[in-house]
Amino acid sequence: MSADEITLDRLLGGRVEFAQLAEGYRAAIDPVLLAAALGEPAGEHVLDLGAGAGAASLCLAARVPDCRVTGLERDAVLVRLASENAGRNGFADRLTFVEGDVRAPPASVAPASFDRVMANPPYLEAARASPSPKPGRATSQVESDAPLEDWIAAALAFARPKGVMTFIHRADRLGDLLAAFGGKAGEVAIFPLWPMADGRPAKRVIVRARKGSAAPTRLMPGLVLHEKDGRFTDAAEAILRGAAALEF
Repeated sequence: MSADEITLDRLLGGRVEFAQLAEGYRAAIDPVLLAAALGEPAGEHVLDLGAGAGAASLCLAARVPDCRVTGLERDAVLVRLASENAGRNGFADRLTFVEGDVRAPPASVAPASFDRVMANPPYLEAARASPSPKPGRATSQVESDAPLEDWIAAALAFARPKGVMTFIHRADRLGDLLAAFGGKAGEVAIFPLWPMADGRPAKRVIVRARKGSAAPTRLMPGLVLHEKDGRFTDAAEAILRGAAALEF
């Protein structure tokens, strides 16, 4: 991979050096928020489904020094880049990235072996999407042969009994998320990400569920991302740059 094919960026206010592809999918705030939504999984083993170049895994490792993360990614180029990112940040002993599909993982990703599972899957249904002409971006945005139901089925399969699964997704897919978890997980917490405090609807939600739980669903207050002038709110800044956990 040549130097002009990647850019070296920073996450969490400079705490994380993050190399990513110059073309195609570019990590923004979603993986940072996803990692923050896991709280403080000290000493736990976390699975990052569809890890990409490792943005969410790196942010979690930077914030929680004694957690371990395995990232599953189908694109071999991104697996290599994520592994390099782990080494670049001194996390090679705690972060492992492996190549594989959510429906056909390698043996190292064993069923019922992870305390937590996190995922930032493609947001758009193939039948309703107009994919980007850039292959990398299209793959990250549009479901391919693995629909959202398969991602949730994988999370349920890989989580330990009573393990916690956390997804970030489009708000208009909330019904699909809840339906796929139905009868298999409970203690569901729905956390809206509000664009501004002006009454406009949330475009993104974070959904957290516990495998095998029968506890009721909760609707959380959520997080307002932007002020009227477009700046991040203080609460969003504390998470995105200050490395604070997102409070559920």
